Amino acid sequence: MKKNYYFIQQGVNKVSSANPEVQQKVPSKKGFELFDFLYKYGTIITILALIVIFSITNPAFMDGGNIVNILRSISIVTIIAIGITISLSVDGFDLSVGSTVSLTNAVVISMFVWFSQNIFVALLAAIGAALVVGAFNSIMIVKVKIPDMLMTLATMFIIQGIALTYTKGATVSQNMVMPDGSFSTGTIPEVFSKIGQVPWIIVIMIAAVLLVHIFLNYTKHGRYMYVIGGNKEAARLSGIPVNKYKITAYLMSATFAAIGGIVLASRVMTAEINSGAPYLMDAVAAAFIGSSVLGAGKPNAFGTFVGAVLIGILQNGLVMMSVPYYAMDIVKGTVLALALALTYYKKK
Repeated sequence: MKKNYYFIQQGVNKVSSANPEVQQKVPSKKGFELFDFLYKYGTIITILALIVIFSITNPAFMDGGNIVNILRSISIVTIIAIGITISLSVDGFDLSVGSTVSLTNAVVISMFVWFSQNIFVALLAAIGAALVVGAFNSIMIVKVKIPDMLMTLATMFIIQGIALTYTKGATVSQNMVMPDGSFSTGTIPEVFSKIGQVPWIIVIMIAAVLLVHIFLNYTKHGRYMYVIGGNKEAARLSGIPVNKYKITAYLMSATFAAIGGIVLASRVMTAEINSGAPYLMDAVAAAFIGSSVLGAGKPNAFGTFVGAVLIGILQNGLVMMSVPYYAMDIVKGTVLALALALTYYKKK
């Protein structure tokens, strides 16, 4: 046995001396320094580069009024994306937020226009409808064990159909024609219209970002969500109630979608058909872009806000450059693809 071991060892030594590549090497990180830098600061650099480019092409881009317009335009997207961020923190993914926005938009406006309710009843009805959606998602995911993406995709179509059925496929607005031929008599309170105006729409966005940032990073419950997102089985073995936190995440995601729907309703003062659908892609992009901001490597509220700012600057700058609206999705899709590439390549 010793003799055989001697010959084997001698063979290994000969191969190693003949092929230096076989010898153990200390991994060099030089090849990854640029990638790591781009992973951490690529989004910030892109935002700064876009600001410079758009400012050169159109000096009005940096006007105070235009900056406020960008912040206002990303407010609803950011609020919705914050909910998606929470679902991602537990390794979930809520695709139903766009339809939930449409539903809550229709509910809150109909409470005013059809039923002449006050603002508190209207807001509670909208949030209550969203929580039912969140509860349905969480029960089917946690109890029935349907994968998150597939379940919320199904819910997206279900809620979209419910919203269309509820409004009978019509736009809900003041003085609309009712099915019986009469006109609606309810009015939208003036105080409600203030929610979607500057500065309140921006204040609500900033408050949502700060609250979720504090919750996820500085509370026990937020840290538990990150642990679940990192390794669900390890979290369960550590005594963390995984199912409870997954349910909470989807209820919170639905709540932020409801807030987004309410703000949208206040901004446009009507309930359009599938009004929340256009916000889904932007919100998803913002949440995934945010995972790599400053090298976070996980869903986070601050990164989501930065991702929304990037999308808002892109849209605003391209509009000012007179780029056709139908080309916008090409740019946004490309940005999302790059963000996903960074996120998943880093995980390898």
